[in-house]
Amino acid sequence: MKINILAFGIAREIMGKQEFTLDIPSQSKVQDLLMMLENQFPKFKDLASKTIALNEEYVKMDREINPNDEIAIIPPVSGG
Repeated sequence: MKINILAFGIAREIMGKQEFTLDIPSQSKVQDLLMMLENQFPKFKDLASKTIALNEEYVKMDREINPNDEIAIIPPVSGG
């Protein structure tokens, strides 16, 4: 099934693009997607933490992904 990935901050730099479509197996969960991304982009593993939003809603790693869902990968943010 196809999903849309949005990457922000350092995640965008690691992946080399801000938005792309990815084909993943049916019944994949967020944690499965992260493992796929780590295999495709090895430096992605180095992010200390990642917040994941599915269709503009923050979700836990065990959330199932549906066809045409939009996943936003939001790395840690620092500010001052």
